[in-house]
Amino acid sequence: MNRFLLKAFFSAVFACSTLAQAAITEVDRIVAVVNSEAVTSSQLRDRVIRVRQNLKKQGMEGQMPPTEALERQILEQLVMERVQLQQARNASIKIDDGMLERAIKLIAENNRLTLDQMRTAITRDGLSWDRYREEIRAEMMINRLREIEVDNKVAISDAEVANFIRNHPEALLGTEYRVAHILLRFPENPDEKKMQTFKARAEKVLSRLSAGENFAKIATDSSDAPDNVQGGELGWLGRERLPGFYAEVIEKLKPGETSPPLQSAAGLHIIKLLGKREQNNPAAQMVEQTHARHILFKISELLSDAEAQSRLNTLRERIVNGADFAELAKASSSDLSAARGGDIGWVNPGDTVPEFEKAMNALAPNQVSEPVRSPFGWHLIQVLGRRKQDMGEEYQRNIARNILRQRKAEEAYEDWLRQLRDEAYVEYKLEDANE
Repeated sequence: MNRFLLKAFFSAVFACSTLAQAAITEVDRIVAVVNSEAVTSSQLRDRVIRVRQNLKKQGMEGQMPPTEALERQILEQLVMERVQLQQARNASIKIDDGMLERAIKLIAENNRLTLDQMRTAITRDGLSWDRYREEIRAEMMINRLREIEVDNKVAISDAEVANFIRNHPEALLGTEYRVAHILLRFPENPDEKKMQTFKARAEKVLSRLSAGENFAKIATDSSDAPDNVQGGELGWLGRERLPGFYAEVIEKLKPGETSPPLQSAAGLHIIKLLGKREQNNPAAQMVEQTHARHILFKISELLSDAEAQSRLNTLRERIVNGADFAELAKASSSDLSAARGGDIGWVNPGDTVPEFEKAMNALAPNQVSEPVRSPFGWHLIQVLGRRKQDMGEEYQRNIARNILRQRKAEEAYEDWLRQLRDEAYVEYKLEDANE
């Protein structure tokens, strides 16, 4: 190779190297710092791309906010996810590969896809399979953290249940509401200048609503709620899945009407009722109850996830070969039902967590399940019988208790998130990255 060609060759290599380095710099550029961890531009870009794709699939492309506004909204979501993941790691919450694979398999089944078909769909949308798996793992960790820190601490008294039934009989009729909302969060550590800016922002939103501008478009480019990219729509929900003051307001609205601004500790809320429908009265239906028992192994530092599953497989083999389920439950189960041979009595739909209920419903009487993973640990489940039962007042109390529990849990979760966010050190660098 002559000297001219050699020089040209190395010049080309240098140019390619420079371009590659620039690409790496772009990928790794920091857009936010959350405590001691960075959120990178590549993570933000991937999420923005997927949100845009989802909006297009939902026919909401015309309601898409400007790129700068969309990036800010999604960056805040990534920050909140990172704060919760850090807290989950501090609480020693782990999702091993076995748990992750089972969750992904369930997602595929719910979408009527094989794993290969789902992998193809994910990669076709521009997301690597490895990144998708890690996002599912992160979501599972956050859900587990919420169960520990919020959901498991919610308590509902009999007096609260009785009071709810007395004052909200309509909530037991199965009415569902299609709701959208706009949330304008109060600024952190507000001073007079921040509050003036917030007030001007709120007045602008109200002015746009008064002028008849599309609610979904305003929610998409102005709301601080995580669902802003869906036009603020929460979907069809019963009262039990709505915040308490949302439920009270929507009962006074007609479809198409919008509420006045409502203030909470989080900020200002504007609610729009998009639709209303009546379901069959659940309190008047016959309920199929299942009589079941189980053996529970809770995960701890002394008992790993894989070991718990392995031990239950051994117990299952013994039961199938004639060992007494009740005696093994008394000797091995970590649940309070162990003293009763694992018997949890007759349970109604919704009384147990979804993972447990799905596995239980798939069993024939006297059949023993494979090991089942739930938020509480690993279970062996056996169905002893099924019956139809008119629950009457008891079923109404169960409905009311579930409504109150879910409502309290949502409100407690919002308070907990706000406190977690206030305690975190967050530095935004998005403007620097865009320069």
